[in-house]
Amino acid sequence: MIRTIVLVSAVVGTLASCTATEQGTAIGAGTGAVIGGAVTNSWGGAAVGAVAGGVAGALIGQSTERRGYCVYRDRYGRTYEARCR
Repeated sequence: MIRTIVLVSAVVGTLASCTATEQGTAIGAGTGAVIGGAVTNSWGGAAVGAVAGGVAGALIGQSTERRGYCVYRDRYGRTYEARCR
């Protein structure tokens, strides 16, 4: 139990100095690895889950860095950032 508390404290301390994108990537990758490994019961599933979670976490973290800006998609499918309406 003490070992788990120390490990969690070290991870939280490490993430404290990261940007929102880096934090989102790390948390998403860790969560994706746990879920992917639990669902498939294999290392391959954990790896795929880590990649998918890392990408999703990076996108979510990146969107929170610029407060007041939103990502829009035009009618041609291109995305752009502008002030939120």
